Amino acid sequence: MRLLHTSDWHLGRTLYGEDLLAHQAAFLDWLLEQAVRHEVAAVLVAGDIYDRAVPPPDAVAVLDHALRGFADAGIAMVITSGNHDSAVRLGFGGRLSELAGIHLRTSVADIARPVVLGGADGEVAVYGIPYLLPDAVMAELGAERSHASVLAAATSLIRADACERGIARTVVVAHAFVTGGLSSASERDIRVGGIGDVPASVFAGLSYVALGHLHGQQTITTGVGLRAGTIRYSGSPLAFSFSEWRQAKSVTLVEIDEAGLVTTTKLPTPVPRRLREVRGRLDDLLARAGTDLAGLADAWVRVVLTDTARPVAPMERLREKWPHTLVLDFAPQDAPAEGTADLRRMAQTTDPVEICGMFVKFTSGGPPDNEQQAVLADVVGAALHGDLPAAPAEPSFAEPVLADSVSAEPVLAEPVLAEPVLADRALAESVFAMIDAAA
Repeated sequence: MRLLHTSDWHLGRTLYGEDLLAHQAAFLDWLLEQAVRHEVAAVLVAGDIYDRAVPPPDAVAVLDHALRGFADAGIAMVITSGNHDSAVRLGFGGRLSELAGIHLRTSVADIARPVVLGGADGEVAVYGIPYLLPDAVMAELGAERSHASVLAAATSLIRADACERGIARTVVVAHAFVTGGLSSASERDIRVGGIGDVPASVFAGLSYVALGHLHGQQTITTGVGLRAGTIRYSGSPLAFSFSEWRQAKSVTLVEIDEAGLVTTTKLPTPVPRRLREVRGRLDDLLARAGTDLAGLADAWVRVVLTDTARPVAPMERLREKWPHTLVLDFAPQDAPAEGTADLRRMAQTTDPVEICGMFVKFTSGGPPDNEQQAVLADVVGAALHGDLPAAPAEPSFAEPVLADSVSAEPVLAEPVLAEPVLADRALAESVFAMIDAAA
Protein backbone atom coordinates (compact mmCIF):
# COMPACT_ATOMS: atom_id res chain seq x y z
CA MET A 1 0.00 0.00 0.00
CA ARG A 2 1.28 3.47 -0.92
CA LEU A 3 0.78 6.64 1.12
CA LEU A 4 2.02 10.19 0.52
CA HIS A 5 3.27 12.04 3.62
CA THR A 6 3.52 15.85 3.81
CA SER A 7 3.21 18.52 6.49
CA ASP A 8 3.78 22.14 7.48
CA TRP A 9 2.17 23.87 4.53
CA HIS A 10 1.78 27.11 6.55
CA LEU A 11 -0.67 28.54 4.02
CA GLY A 12 -0.68 32.33 4.23
CA ARG A 13 2.88 32.65 5.47
CA THR A 14 5.30 35.15 3.99
CA LEU A 15 9.07 34.98 3.64
CA TYR A 16 10.38 38.25 5.09
CA GLY A 17 7.49 40.08 3.47
CA GLU A 18 7.55 38.06 0.22
CA ASP A 19 4.11 36.60 -0.57
CA LEU A 20 4.35 32.80 -0.92
CA LEU A 21 0.68 31.94 -1.50
CA ALA A 22 1.00 31.49 -5.28
CA HIS A 23 3.95 29.14 -4.72
CA GLN A 24 2.00 27.25 -2.06
CA ALA A 25 -0.94 26.84 -4.44
CA ALA A 26 1.44 25.54 -7.13
CA PHE A 27 2.84 23.00 -4.65
CA LEU A 28 -0.66 21.70 -3.86
CA ASP A 29 -1.39 21.25 -7.56
CA TRP A 30 1.89 19.34 -7.90
CA LEU A 31 1.03 17.23 -4.82
CA LEU A 32 -2.24 16.12 -6.41
CA GLU A 33 -0.37 15.15 -9.59
CA GLN A 34 2.07 13.04 -7.57
CA ALA A 35 -0.73 11.34 -5.63
CA VAL A 36 -2.45 10.37 -8.87
CA ARG A 37 0.77 9.30 -10.61
CA HIS A 38 1.89 7.05 -7.75
CA GLU A 39 -1.63 5.70 -7.14
CA VAL A 40 -1.54 6.35 -3.41
CA ALA A 41 -4.31 5.17 -1.13
CA ALA A 42 -4.20 8.35 0.95
CA VAL A 43 -2.33 11.60 1.53
CA LEU A 44 -1.23 12.21 5.13
CA VAL A 45 -0.88 15.84 6.24
CA ALA A 46 0.76 16.20 9.66
CA GLY A 47 -0.37 19.61 10.86
CA ASP A 48 0.31 23.33 10.43
CA ILE A 49 -1.98 23.54 7.44
CA TYR A 50 -2.29 27.28 7.99
CA ASP A 51 0.34 29.62 9.37
CA ARG A 52 -2.06 31.37 11.76
CA ALA A 53 -5.05 30.38 13.84
CA VAL A 54 -7.11 32.94 11.91
CA PRO A 55 -5.84 32.48 8.34
CA PRO A 56 -6.29 35.13 5.62
CA PRO A 57 -9.23 34.53 3.25
CA ASP A 58 -6.94 33.90 0.28
CA ALA A 59 -5.22 31.06 2.16
CA VAL A 60 -8.59 29.51 2.99
CA ALA A 61 -9.53 29.66 -0.69
CA VAL A 62 -6.28 27.91 -1.69
CA LEU A 63 -6.95 25.07 0.76
CA ASP A 64 -10.57 24.78 -0.37
CA HIS A 65 -9.46 24.46 -4.00
CA ALA A 66 -6.86 21.82 -3.11
CA LEU A 67 -9.24 19.67 -1.06
CA ARG A 68 -11.79 19.78 -3.87
CA GLY A 69 -9.12 18.48 -6.26
CA PHE A 70 -8.26 15.49 -4.07
CA ALA A 71 -11.93 14.71 -3.50
CA ASP A 72 -12.60 14.81 -7.26
CA ALA A 73 -9.66 12.43 -7.83
CA GLY A 74 -11.01 10.01 -5.21
CA ILE A 75 -7.85 10.21 -3.09
CA ALA A 76 -8.42 10.10 0.66
CA MET A 77 -6.71 12.63 2.92
CA VAL A 78 -5.98 12.39 6.64
CA ILE A 79 -5.26 15.86 8.02
CA THR A 80 -4.30 16.74 11.60
CA SER A 81 -4.10 20.19 13.17
CA GLY A 82 -0.73 21.61 14.20
CA ASN A 83 0.35 24.16 16.76
CA HIS A 84 -0.14 27.01 14.25
CA ASP A 85 -3.70 25.92 13.41
CA SER A 86 -6.94 26.61 15.20
CA ALA A 87 -8.20 23.05 15.77
CA VAL A 88 -11.81 24.25 15.97
CA ARG A 89 -11.66 26.23 12.73
CA LEU A 90 -9.77 23.58 10.80
CA GLY A 91 -12.07 20.83 12.06
CA PHE A 92 -15.31 22.65 11.21
CA GLY A 93 -17.55 20.45 9.06
CA GLY A 94 -15.28 17.46 9.61
CA ARG A 95 -18.05 14.86 9.62
CA LEU A 96 -19.43 16.29 6.42
CA SER A 97 -16.03 16.40 4.68
CA GLU A 98 -15.50 12.71 5.50
CA LEU A 99 -18.20 11.93 2.94
CA ALA A 100 -15.79 13.31 0.34
CA GLY A 101 -12.82 11.35 1.72
CA ILE A 102 -11.28 14.32 3.57
CA HIS A 103 -10.70 13.11 7.13
CA LEU A 104 -9.93 15.89 9.64
CA ARG A 105 -8.46 14.88 12.99
CA THR A 106 -8.43 17.91 15.26
CA SER A 107 -9.66 16.80 18.70
CA VAL A 108 -8.91 14.24 21.41
CA ALA A 109 -12.16 12.46 20.52
CA ASP A 110 -10.73 11.78 17.04
CA ILE A 111 -7.56 10.04 18.21
CA ALA A 112 -8.94 6.47 18.39
CA ARG A 113 -11.12 6.90 15.28
CA PRO A 114 -9.00 5.55 12.41
CA VAL A 115 -9.37 5.79 8.69
CA VAL A 116 -9.23 2.14 7.64
CA LEU A 117 -7.76 1.68 4.17
CA GLY A 118 -8.37 -1.60 2.39
CA GLY A 119 -6.12 -3.17 -0.19
CA ALA A 120 -5.21 -6.46 -1.85
CA ASP A 121 -2.77 -7.18 0.98
CA GLY A 122 -5.16 -6.35 3.82
CA GLU A 123 -6.15 -3.37 5.90
CA VAL A 124 -4.09 -0.45 7.22
CA ALA A 125 -5.48 1.73 10.01
CA VAL A 126 -4.44 5.40 9.84
CA TYR A 127 -4.83 7.37 13.08
CA GLY A 128 -4.50 11.13 13.42
CA ILE A 129 -3.18 12.83 16.55
CA PRO A 130 -3.69 16.61 16.49
CA TYR A 131 -1.17 18.87 18.20
CA LEU A 132 -1.79 18.25 21.90
CA LEU A 133 -1.20 21.22 24.20
CA PRO A 134 -0.68 19.53 27.57
CA ASP A 135 -2.56 22.16 29.60
CA ALA A 136 -5.61 21.81 27.35
CA VAL A 137 -5.85 18.01 27.08
CA MET A 138 -4.13 16.38 30.07
CA ALA A 139 -7.34 16.07 32.08
CA GLU A 140 -9.24 14.52 29.17
CA LEU A 141 -6.42 12.04 28.53
CA GLY A 142 -5.67 11.35 32.19
CA ALA A 143 -2.08 12.45 31.64
CA GLU A 144 0.52 14.62 33.33
CA ARG A 145 1.51 18.12 32.22
CA SER A 146 4.07 17.24 29.56
CA HIS A 147 4.19 16.52 25.85
CA ALA A 148 5.58 13.05 26.51
CA SER A 149 2.74 12.14 28.86
CA VAL A 150 -0.14 13.30 26.65
CA LEU A 151 1.35 11.66 23.53
CA ALA A 152 1.93 8.41 25.43
CA ALA A 153 -1.71 8.46 26.51
CA ALA A 154 -2.81 9.13 22.92
CA THR A 155 -0.77 6.26 21.45
CA SER A 156 -2.08 3.93 24.18
CA LEU A 157 -5.61 4.66 22.96
CA ILE A 158 -4.48 3.90 19.40
CA ARG A 159 -2.85 0.58 20.27
CA ALA A 160 -5.92 -0.51 22.22
CA ASP A 161 -8.24 0.37 19.33
CA ALA A 162 -6.05 -1.35 16.72
CA CYS A 163 -5.87 -4.47 18.89
CA GLU A 164 -9.64 -4.52 19.27
CA ARG A 165 -10.07 -4.21 15.50
CA GLY A 166 -7.47 -6.89 14.84
CA ILE A 167 -5.44 -4.64 12.53
CA ALA A 168 -1.67 -5.17 12.72
CA ARG A 169 -0.52 -2.46 10.27
CA THR A 170 -0.98 0.93 11.91
CA VAL A 171 0.02 4.41 10.76
CA VAL A 172 -0.04 7.49 13.00
CA VAL A 173 -0.08 11.07 11.75
CA ALA A 174 1.13 13.43 14.49
CA HIS A 175 2.48 16.93 15.06
CA ALA A 176 5.24 16.88 17.69
CA PHE A 177 8.94 17.41 18.40
CA VAL A 178 10.51 13.96 18.78
CA THR A 179 13.85 13.66 20.54
CA GLY A 180 16.70 13.54 18.05
CA GLY A 181 15.01 15.79 15.49
CA LEU A 182 16.91 18.76 14.02
CA SER A 183 15.01 22.03 14.28
CA SER A 184 15.10 25.27 12.26
CA ALA A 185 14.71 28.91 13.28
CA SER A 186 11.28 29.13 11.61
CA GLU A 187 9.54 26.65 13.95
CA ARG A 188 7.52 27.93 16.90
CA ASP A 189 8.73 26.90 20.35
CA ILE A 190 6.30 24.40 21.95
CA ARG A 191 8.12 23.79 25.23
CA VAL A 192 6.07 23.28 28.38
CA GLY A 193 7.96 23.47 31.66
CA GLY A 194 11.16 23.88 29.66
CA ILE A 195 10.67 20.60 27.74
CA GLY A 196 9.27 20.43 24.22
CA ASP A 197 10.43 17.08 22.89
CA VAL A 198 9.09 13.56 23.38
CA PRO A 199 10.99 10.26 23.22
CA ALA A 200 10.54 8.13 20.11
CA SER A 201 9.58 5.25 22.37
CA VAL A 202 6.03 6.62 22.73
CA PHE A 203 5.46 5.41 19.15
CA ALA A 204 6.79 1.89 19.74
CA GLY A 205 5.14 -0.89 17.74
CA LEU A 206 3.57 1.28 15.06
CA SER A 207 4.21 0.56 11.39
CA TYR A 208 4.84 4.17 10.32
CA VAL A 209 4.72 7.52 12.11
CA ALA A 210 4.13 10.49 9.78
CA LEU A 211 5.36 13.53 11.67
CA GLY A 212 5.01 17.27 11.24
CA HIS A 213 6.42 20.32 13.05
CA LEU A 214 10.10 20.24 12.06
CA HIS A 215 10.69 21.86 8.67
CA GLY A 216 13.66 19.76 7.60
CA GLN A 217 12.93 16.29 6.19
CA GLN A 218 14.56 13.65 8.40
CA THR A 219 14.16 10.17 9.77
CA ILE A 220 14.20 9.41 13.50
CA THR A 221 15.88 6.05 13.94
CA THR A 222 16.06 5.69 17.73
CA GLY A 223 13.44 4.17 20.01
CA VAL A 224 12.59 0.97 21.79
CA GLY A 225 10.65 -1.54 19.71
CA LEU A 226 10.81 0.58 16.55
CA ARG A 227 11.90 -0.60 13.13
CA ALA A 228 14.51 1.62 11.48
CA GLY A 229 12.91 4.24 9.28
CA THR A 230 9.40 4.03 10.72
CA ILE A 231 9.39 7.53 12.26
CA ARG A 232 9.83 10.34 9.76
CA TYR A 233 9.37 14.09 9.28
CA SER A 234 8.42 14.97 5.73
CA GLY A 235 9.50 18.58 6.32
CA SER A 236 7.86 21.67 4.91
CA PRO A 237 7.45 21.89 1.12
CA LEU A 238 8.90 25.41 1.03
CA ALA A 239 11.60 27.15 3.05
CA PHE A 240 10.30 29.69 5.57
CA SER A 241 13.59 31.14 6.83
CA PHE A 242 17.22 31.35 5.82
CA SER A 243 18.02 28.77 8.48
CA GLU A 244 16.53 26.30 5.95
CA TRP A 245 18.54 27.40 2.91
CA ARG A 246 20.61 24.21 2.79
CA GLN A 247 17.59 21.89 3.15
CA ALA A 248 16.36 19.87 0.17
CA LYS A 249 12.56 20.07 0.36
CA SER A 250 10.46 17.00 -0.40
CA VAL A 251 7.40 14.92 0.42
CA THR A 252 7.69 11.26 1.40
CA LEU A 253 6.24 8.36 -0.58
CA VAL A 254 5.59 5.52 1.89
CA GLU A 255 5.14 1.88 0.89
CA ILE A 256 3.95 -0.66 3.46
CA ASP A 257 4.20 -4.32 2.55
CA GLU A 258 1.98 -7.16 3.73
CA ALA A 259 4.18 -7.76 6.80
CA GLY A 260 4.07 -4.09 7.80
CA LEU A 261 7.64 -3.31 6.70
CA VAL A 262 8.09 0.21 5.40
CA THR A 263 10.17 1.72 2.60
CA THR A 264 10.26 5.45 1.91
CA THR A 265 11.16 7.53 -1.13
CA LYS A 266 11.72 11.30 -1.17
CA LEU A 267 9.93 13.20 -3.94
CA PRO A 268 11.60 16.63 -4.36
CA THR A 269 9.08 19.49 -4.29
CA PRO A 270 9.07 22.40 -6.77
CA VAL A 271 11.46 25.21 -5.78
CA PRO A 272 10.13 28.69 -6.67
CA ARG A 273 13.48 30.35 -5.87
CA ARG A 274 16.62 29.10 -4.19
CA LEU A 275 17.68 30.64 -0.88
CA ARG A 276 21.26 31.83 -0.66
CA GLU A 277 23.41 33.51 2.00
CA VAL A 278 26.53 35.56 1.32
CA ARG A 279 28.91 37.33 3.70
CA GLY A 280 31.61 39.94 3.13
CA ARG A 281 32.36 43.59 2.48
CA LEU A 282 29.79 45.35 0.30
CA ASP A 283 32.21 46.42 -2.44
CA ASP A 284 33.76 42.95 -2.59
CA LEU A 285 30.37 41.26 -2.91
CA LEU A 286 29.17 43.62 -5.63
CA ALA A 287 32.41 43.07 -7.55
CA ARG A 288 31.62 39.34 -7.59
CA ALA A 289 28.03 39.83 -8.83
CA GLY A 290 29.12 39.14 -12.41
CA THR A 291 31.34 36.15 -11.61
CA ASP A 292 30.90 33.48 -8.94
CA LEU A 293 27.85 35.21 -7.41
CA ALA A 294 26.01 35.77 -10.71
CA GLY A 295 23.45 33.08 -9.82
CA LEU A 296 22.10 35.18 -6.96
CA ALA A 297 20.10 37.37 -9.36
CA ASP A 298 17.25 34.82 -9.37
CA ALA A 299 17.55 33.76 -5.72
CA TRP A 300 16.13 35.00 -2.44
CA VAL A 301 19.21 36.37 -0.72
CA ARG A 302 20.39 37.14 2.81
CA VAL A 303 23.47 39.36 2.95
CA VAL A 304 25.71 39.77 6.00
CA LEU A 305 28.00 42.78 5.61
CA THR A 306 31.31 42.75 7.44
CA ASP A 307 32.34 46.36 6.65
CA THR A 308 33.80 48.16 9.65
CA ALA A 309 31.72 51.26 8.85
CA ARG A 310 28.20 50.86 7.56
CA PRO A 311 28.08 51.68 3.83
CA VAL A 312 25.65 54.22 2.42
CA ALA A 313 22.38 52.77 1.01
CA PRO A 314 23.56 49.15 1.11
CA MET A 315 20.18 47.54 0.41
CA GLU A 316 19.55 49.72 -2.63
CA ARG A 317 22.98 48.86 -4.04
CA LEU A 318 22.52 45.15 -3.38
CA ARG A 319 19.11 45.06 -5.05
CA GLU A 320 20.53 46.63 -8.18
CA LYS A 321 22.49 43.39 -8.63
CA TRP A 322 20.26 40.94 -6.76
CA PRO A 323 16.66 42.23 -6.90
CA HIS A 324 15.34 39.53 -4.55
CA THR A 325 17.57 40.42 -1.60
CA LEU A 326 15.30 40.04 1.44
CA VAL A 327 17.50 40.32 4.51
CA LEU A 328 20.45 42.57 5.31
CA ASP A 329 22.47 42.04 8.48
CA PHE A 330 25.65 43.66 9.76
CA ALA A 331 28.52 41.83 11.47
CA PRO A 332 31.61 44.09 11.45
CA GLN A 333 34.76 42.02 11.68
CA ASP A 334 36.33 43.92 14.63
CA ALA A 335 33.08 44.90 16.40
CA PRO A 336 33.44 42.72 19.55
CA ALA A 337 36.80 44.16 20.70
CA GLU A 338 35.83 47.76 19.91
CA GLY A 339 32.46 47.33 21.62
CA THR A 340 34.12 46.24 24.85
CA ALA A 341 36.51 49.21 24.73
CA ASP A 342 33.63 51.63 24.10
CA LEU A 343 31.75 50.31 27.13
CA ARG A 344 34.79 50.97 29.30
CA ARG A 345 35.11 54.49 27.90
CA MET A 346 31.41 55.18 28.48
CA ALA A 347 31.73 54.14 32.10
CA GLN A 348 34.57 56.63 32.56
CA THR A 349 33.14 59.70 30.78
CA THR A 350 30.55 62.25 31.83
CA ASP A 351 30.54 64.30 28.60
CA PRO A 352 27.17 63.73 26.84
CA VAL A 353 28.64 64.78 23.48
CA GLU A 354 31.29 62.11 23.77
CA ILE A 355 28.64 59.54 24.73
CA CYS A 356 26.61 60.52 21.67
CA GLY A 357 29.71 60.10 19.54
CA MET A 358 30.09 56.57 20.86
CA PHE A 359 26.47 55.91 19.93
CA VAL A 360 27.10 57.13 16.36
CA LYS A 361 30.17 54.91 16.14
CA PHE A 362 28.19 51.91 17.44
CA THR A 363 25.32 52.31 14.97
CA SER A 364 27.32 53.35 11.87
CA GLY A 365 30.60 51.53 12.41
CA GLY A 366 32.68 54.74 12.40
CA PRO A 367 33.12 57.84 14.59
CA PRO A 368 31.24 61.07 13.74
CA ASP A 369 33.02 63.49 11.41
CA ASN A 370 33.53 67.17 12.27
CA GLU A 371 30.15 68.25 10.90
CA GLN A 372 28.30 65.51 12.78
CA GLN A 373 30.25 66.33 15.94
CA ALA A 374 29.10 69.96 15.67
CA VAL A 375 25.46 68.87 15.26
CA LEU A 376 25.76 66.66 18.35
CA ALA A 377 27.17 69.52 20.38
CA ASP A 378 24.34 71.85 19.28
CA VAL A 379 21.65 69.26 20.08
CA VAL A 380 23.10 68.45 23.49
CA GLY A 381 23.31 72.14 24.31
CA ALA A 382 19.70 72.71 23.27
CA ALA A 383 18.58 69.72 25.32
CA LEU A 384 20.42 70.88 28.43
CA HIS A 385 18.89 74.38 28.15
CA GLY A 386 15.38 73.08 27.46
CA ASP A 387 15.18 74.77 24.04
CA LEU A 388 13.58 71.84 22.16
CA PRO A 389 10.10 72.22 20.56
CA ALA A 390 7.27 69.78 21.24
CA ALA A 391 7.25 66.58 19.22
CA PRO A 392 4.30 65.81 16.88
CA ALA A 393 1.59 63.48 18.18
CA GLU A 394 1.72 60.98 15.29
CA PRO A 395 4.93 60.69 13.26
CA SER A 396 4.59 58.96 9.88
CA PHE A 397 6.16 55.59 9.18
CA ALA A 398 8.20 54.41 6.26
CA GLU A 399 7.32 51.40 4.15
CA PRO A 400 8.56 48.00 5.37
CA VAL A 401 12.06 47.59 3.99
CA LEU A 402 13.93 45.08 6.13
CA ALA A 403 13.14 41.99 8.14
CA ASP A 404 14.91 40.27 10.96
CA SER A 405 16.29 36.75 10.49
CA VAL A 406 13.70 35.04 12.65
CA SER A 407 10.26 36.53 12.02
CA ALA A 408 8.47 35.87 8.74
CA GLU A 409 6.88 39.31 8.89
CA PRO A 410 8.45 42.58 7.65
CA VAL A 411 9.82 45.00 10.20
CA LEU A 412 8.68 48.61 10.04
CA ALA A 413 11.37 51.23 9.75
CA GLU A 414 11.79 53.89 12.42
CA PRO A 415 9.44 56.93 12.38
CA VAL A 416 10.31 59.44 9.67
CA LEU A 417 10.79 62.82 11.36
CA ALA A 418 10.31 65.34 8.60
CA GLU A 419 11.81 68.46 10.24
CA PRO A 420 15.49 68.59 11.24
CA VAL A 421 14.57 70.07 14.59
CA LEU A 422 12.40 67.03 15.34
CA ALA A 423 15.29 64.74 14.45
CA ASP A 424 17.37 66.81 16.87
CA ARG A 425 14.80 66.23 19.56
CA ALA A 426 14.83 62.49 18.96
CA LEU A 427 18.62 62.51 19.17
CA ALA A 428 18.49 64.56 22.35
CA GLU A 429 16.08 62.09 23.93
CA SER A 430 18.53 59.33 23.05
CA VAL A 431 21.25 61.43 24.67
CA PHE A 432 19.32 61.68 27.95
CA ALA A 433 18.64 57.93 27.90
CA MET A 434 22.34 57.16 27.46
CA ILE A 435 23.34 59.64 30.15
CA ASP A 436 20.90 57.99 32.56
CA ALA A 437 22.25 54.55 31.63
CA ALA A 438 25.85 55.66 32.11
CA ALA A 439 25.00 57.15 35.51
